[in-house]
Amino acid sequence: MRGLIIGRFQPFHKGHAEMVQSARKYEIILVIGSAHQSYTFENPFTAGERYEMILGAMGEMGIERFHIIPVADINRYCIYAKHVAEVVPSFDVVLSNNPVIREIFEKEGYKVEDVPFYRREEYQGRIIRERIAKGEKWEHLVPKSVAEYIKKIDGERRIKNLFPKRAADF
Repeated sequence: MRGLIIGRFQPFHKGHAEMVQSARKYEIILVIGSAHQSYTFENPFTAGERYEMILGAMGEMGIERFHIIPVADINRYCIYAKHVAEVVPSFDVVLSNNPVIREIFEKEGYKVEDVPFYRREEYQGRIIRERIAKGEKWEHLVPKSVAEYIKKIDGERRIKNLFPKRAADF
């Protein structure tokens, strides 16, 4: 059976890793959402960079049955489930806690299962990006391979440059 997980993975963090671990019984399809977006603070990494992060993390976790598929946004929720189904291998279940994802996939007849949140207050892409931008410790929030990759591509500098500056900072 195949399970579908959709995320932006900006960056892939330990919360994502826990979600994948909880889905090990499935052959996992990881959809890189917003694949066409990059070089913004909300989406600093390209689809290819996120692919590399996920690939490294899956190896680090010993996950062997998976696919990584970048999918561009279409900004039309009413047909998004069909759009995803057209561009990924077939799947049996969607694994998500996102209420919008649940609604649009269930509407199309897909089974949706909740996945456990893991330390959600700490493991969020926005929080990790802010920590990087402010020069705070962040490496412990992502798999080791992801931290190494972000440093290899000078992702810390990119995030610092993209961090929205407030008027009080000038």
